[in-house]
Amino acid sequence: MSVKDPVYKTDALIGEDINAYLEMHQHKSRLRFSTCGSVDDGKSTLIGRLLYDSKMIFEDQLSALEAESRKFGTQGQGIDFALLVDGLAAEREQGITIDVAYRFFATEKRKFIVADTPGHEQYTRNMVTGASTADLAVILIDARQGILTQTRRHSYLVQLVGIKHVVLAVNKMDLIDYDQNTYEQIVADYTEFASSIGISSFVDIPISGLVGDNIAERSANMPWYNGPLLLEHLENVELQLDKDQEASFRMAVQWVNRPNLDFRGFSGQISSGTVKPGDAVRVVPSGKTSTIARIVTMDGDLEEAVAGQSVTLTFADEIDCSRGDVISAADNPPSIADQFEATIVWMEDDEMLPGRSYWLKIGTQTVSAHVQEPKYEININSLEHIATKTLRLNSIGVAEVATDKRIVFEPYNVNREMGGFILIDKVSNSTVAAGMLHFDLRRSQNIHWQPVDIDRNAHATLKNQKPLVLWFTGLSGSGKSTIANEVEKRLHIMNRHTYLLDGDNVRHGLNRDLGFTDADRVENIRRVGEVAKLMTNAGLIVLTAFISPFRAEREMVREMFPAGEFVEVFVNTPLSVAEERDVKGLYKKARAGELKNFTGIDSPYEAPSNPEITLNTTDMTPQQAAQHVIDWMFPLNA
Repeated sequence: MSVKDPVYKTDALIGEDINAYLEMHQHKSRLRFSTCGSVDDGKSTLIGRLLYDSKMIFEDQLSALEAESRKFGTQGQGIDFALLVDGLAAEREQGITIDVAYRFFATEKRKFIVADTPGHEQYTRNMVTGASTADLAVILIDARQGILTQTRRHSYLVQLVGIKHVVLAVNKMDLIDYDQNTYEQIVADYTEFASSIGISSFVDIPISGLVGDNIAERSANMPWYNGPLLLEHLENVELQLDKDQEASFRMAVQWVNRPNLDFRGFSGQISSGTVKPGDAVRVVPSGKTSTIARIVTMDGDLEEAVAGQSVTLTFADEIDCSRGDVISAADNPPSIADQFEATIVWMEDDEMLPGRSYWLKIGTQTVSAHVQEPKYEININSLEHIATKTLRLNSIGVAEVATDKRIVFEPYNVNREMGGFILIDKVSNSTVAAGMLHFDLRRSQNIHWQPVDIDRNAHATLKNQKPLVLWFTGLSGSGKSTIANEVEKRLHIMNRHTYLLDGDNVRHGLNRDLGFTDADRVENIRRVGEVAKLMTNAGLIVLTAFISPFRAEREMVREMFPAGEFVEVFVNTPLSVAEERDVKGLYKKARAGELKNFTGIDSPYEAPSNPEITLNTTDMTPQQAAQHVIDWMFPLNA
């Protein structure tokens, strides 16, 4: 094949009338699919072949491809179709896929978005990203190699993210002389494995991505194969969207649309079901009901809207509805809960810290959440359940997740949009994990807040003071406990009701079961925060003296309290000064290797970025520092 091939022509309409070309494709159905498989199974080459056979490559692209094939290609003087997809320099130099590459192409019947996902184990998170939005997965197997570890890994991930349509493409048939027996043995082996992980059906096709056998045209080299061509199957497979339309109506509100005083609508994308004017709907979690008055779009009102469409709905009644709420069928609303079991795919270099507070984003809802210690990690090569205390990069495990307030959800296997979530680090704002909700925990439905008549305001009024938490943080030896004690003595003289929670004291009782690993430190601070919250509910001024080395946990505690009630006091002492003091001899032990996970030596301390109070103990005595805190609490001109 050559770029000079006079037979190869793209659609002339795209150059003559771009608007007509776009109009022609606008109303075609769209299939999103992902290619999966082991390294060098030919995923990128297959996608390049699909782009070529669907006439989506222009003459200048072909010329560039031919030149790059000579420079980077693996096919001698022939065209290397993989280079159409492997866009990163590192990918071309190594001949592998690293990042997820998305490509668009279309045929007469359908338009497609394909994700080329990496095969290497260290890029599992990239593969999950590419597969998470796919309707279909093409799992490639090198006919020479058969089923490999990565084949099993990717097949499991395909099942995990809920892809219903699977194609087993046995590739590179040209390299085994199109042997039928080899092909049938691979299919038999995969059938046995697929059934063990819950893939009940798949379509198997023998292909050669490089040569083009059974891609868009039937191969003369395999007369024994009578099944569908790959492109033919992609054009005709039933879309998940069709099934979504048969489910109950669900639409997460993305935006309250109020361009003027006379219009108030609720905008979002319908995730399942259909809706018409006059339909009875329920807003969840409030439970308020109404009927649909109008279905508004930029092109005018609709008589009906279906799953996949983005619309603005108006109600017949004035009821409260805001971003994060879900509009649903009135007689079949989704569930609401704040504790769940979930599968979690960890995507961050730093390991998961059980108990740490993360942002959980599910649909248009964003809430604070923490993950408990995993029940188990899944070895996706052997499918064995492994005991673990955390999850590391590319690990997959099952754990319980708790949110700070109830969220609207459906199990992931029922509704991917309302059951899939991501976890976001509160400090770095990076996505650290993706997850799939299984079910809510029964205890989340059986435990309710018991109303009381004497509330926190009544307790505070009785004590004639404003509840407050003074959170002293700093290195060991900085003077936190000494200064906090001095502050409490001054408050006691002022007839203030206080309580001091000291790090060492708490570990004699409440937290005696915790060690000093990062995960234990997180749980230590979470428990202390909850105790401090109870004490402020009783109207007390609470002083805490804890190293509390991580910003995320200090922010987690801050979020437990009303605005202005949490005061972060940074006892700023350089490591060299704290180590020189070494009142308890802990730095000496840590330097000698006798004390592991010691903050400042082999465990990090993250200094506050914006504390309410900073105490520089190299310039202040403990008494002066304590008075500085008192002056901040009770300014003279207040």
